[in-house]
Amino acid sequence: MIELSTHLWIQFGVFMAIMVGVSAYAAKKTKTMEDFAISGASLGPYVLGLSLAATLFSAATFMGYPGYSYAWGFSNLWLYLAIFIGAPLGFITIAKTVYRQNEHQHSLSLPDWLGDYYESDLLRVGTGLIMLFNLFYIAAQFSAGAQIFENMLGLNYLTGLVVIAVIVVAYVYVGGSYADVYTDGVQAVMMAATGVIVFLSGLYFFGDWSFTKTMETIVDSFREQDGKLLQVFNPDSNYYAMTAVLGLFIIQFSFAAQPQLFNKVLSLKKERDLRKMIIVYVVAAAASLFVLFGGLYARVAVPGLEQADLALLEYVAWGFPPFLAAFVAVVILAAALSTTDGLFVVLSTVFANDIYKKVLVKRGWIQATPERADEVALKMSRVVVLIVGLLAALLVINPPTFLADLMWIGISGVSAGTLGPVMYAVFGKKRAGARAAEGSMIIGLLFYLVIVFTGIESSPLAAGGWATLVGIATMWILARRYPYEPREAEAKGGR
Repeated sequence: MIELSTHLWIQFGVFMAIMVGVSAYAAKKTKTMEDFAISGASLGPYVLGLSLAATLFSAATFMGYPGYSYAWGFSNLWLYLAIFIGAPLGFITIAKTVYRQNEHQHSLSLPDWLGDYYESDLLRVGTGLIMLFNLFYIAAQFSAGAQIFENMLGLNYLTGLVVIAVIVVAYVYVGGSYADVYTDGVQAVMMAATGVIVFLSGLYFFGDWSFTKTMETIVDSFREQDGKLLQVFNPDSNYYAMTAVLGLFIIQFSFAAQPQLFNKVLSLKKERDLRKMIIVYVVAAAASLFVLFGGLYARVAVPGLEQADLALLEYVAWGFPPFLAAFVAVVILAAALSTTDGLFVVLSTVFANDIYKKVLVKRGWIQATPERADEVALKMSRVVVLIVGLLAALLVINPPTFLADLMWIGISGVSAGTLGPVMYAVFGKKRAGARAAEGSMIIGLLFYLVIVFTGIESSPLAAGGWATLVGIATMWILARRYPYEPREAEAKGGR
């Protein structure tokens, strides 16, 4: 373990040196609020495609999803299918319309885009506040990083929590979206390599490089431990029935409209590059997803773990050379950075741009010249980074049972309140009025809260899927009652 920790300190030090260099470069390019939020809308498809993949696969993914596999066995492969099929389909469906509309709107975030499209400051502020659900998502990444420091470097959990929070906050504070995207590109390559390495390692350890023999070994082990691990719908899992799996696919589709991914589309320089960006994302994501098999392998190699989220770390410590085990741990830390930095940028943009500039200054409630407003917004965005980092860390002073469950609270809350207006903007035959979008936002969010607090749906992923579906249905119903009226915005005092 001493040798492993030494390798980890060295590799993590090298990784952080690279990240500091990238952040310093990004700081020189971050001069305006647009630079901080969407990199000046000037990036190419390859770096953004990698950034999409890196943002989708967080530390909670690299620890939490193998944790699901460890706890529930083969039923977790539903998650692989949902991510591989649902999320890319969502990007393909949403990205082009969003990009084309933004050529006219010049919006900087998901709340900003919705507020501009539906000409509603209530929608802009409301969806902006809904973004606070992502505090849970950030908290899951912090907890994952803290657990790595605790279990592989010997730090106590709270010290690790402080270290990972300070690292993330510092480089987002300096570099904003440029730091987010450029570092994500490096991290995505590392994640894809790790997914492939983990998958191949099981073939080596359990099947003499034969996939069939490997599966036979896993099946035999699962049968001895717990027959539920072999079931397609494990009754103890998030995938207890086909209805729960359907909800899983819905929420994965809606993941494409998550704000930290949405702003990657807004960052793209040319529309014709959307296809390249999505292809790069799919390839990197498919490779990274192989990490789910690490949980299955861990159940064979190290059965009886009390905390399933530690499965991948325990597996690599069990079977990998120290250098390679340390590399996997560094990749998980990189995954924490790649997701949290994007979320920090989103939440900072919400308060600094969407609420301060687009509502308070624009309506005249705060007096400021355009230049002064942008200067204040950039400073405000960095202050928000500090506040968000503190709040997220406080949420996970004690580690959660499942990291991925905590992460999906954030994803589901955002999707329930925002996907209805987004989907109608993409597919609606006639433009809807602001009242329809506002109603969808409120009803979708309320339905999600009802599901969560009443326990109607036990799967956190399916709960988000059903609430999102209600928000979408509400949007279509209200759109017939509240069609778009050209003077609607003026009557409301909006845009």
